[in-house]
Parts: sequence; C-alpha cells; structure tokens
Amino acid sequence: MTKPDDTIRILIPLKVRKKNGRPKILPPADYQPSEDQTQDPHILRAIGRAWGWRRRMDAGEFSTIQELAEAVGLAERHVSRQLRLAYLAPEVLKRLTCGREASMVSLYDLCFLAGESWPEQVERVFD
Repeated sequence: MTKPDDTIRILIPLKVRKKNGRPKILPPADYQPSEDQTQDPHILRAIGRAWGWRRRMDAGEFSTIQELAEAVGLAERHVSRQLRLAYLAPEVLKRLTCGREASMVSLYDLCFLAGESWPEQVERVFD
C-alpha cells in the first residue's frame, strides 16, 4: 500500500455526458480547438475508457482484469493492453487530452509506452 506522500494524483478536466445513449467525452469549457484537428478521437476515447476501468478496479468493483473484461464484454488481452493508457505520464495525458496534440505513434503503440520513463514517453509520443 502506498503512503499518501507517495501518491501521484492526475486531474484531467474532462466531462462525460451521454449523447444518443452513448458516453461522450467533452473538453474543458475554456478549450479552444486548433485549426488542424489532427488528434485521433480513438485515442481520446481509449484514454477515457482506460481511466474509467482503472477507477472501477481501484474501487474494488473488480479484483482481476479477467473479471473486468467479462463485465465489459471484451477480450482480456484487449482490456489489459488498453488499461495501460491510464498509466501514461501526466505530461503525455495533458498534451493528448487538453492540448489535443497529435500523437506520433499509433494507439496500439501508445498502449506499450506506459512502461517507459515519463521523459521518454513524452519524447516518443510527440517528437
């Protein structure tokens, strides 16, 4: 168990609203869209889903990834891979979600970067 001093808290100012019965991630109120909408919406959706899954697991709703995968109706391998997005560096998350910067790697490759150091993640995702 981590001590409160060892915990890192990341706050991403997003809102989740339902549109046509499906959840939709909305940017902060002060967000100004860039001229070149180059951000992949699949990456934003996957990050939001990963954080939702992480919260559910942290709350004790599921004790294993297998239980989570069965509950959401997806393959355990897919859930395990995408869950890694919730552990990306804060700078990467901020630039992808709030700054809407384009990633230089695919969603699939982004899932595997969570194991890298934070500075290396930023370098590989945006440079």
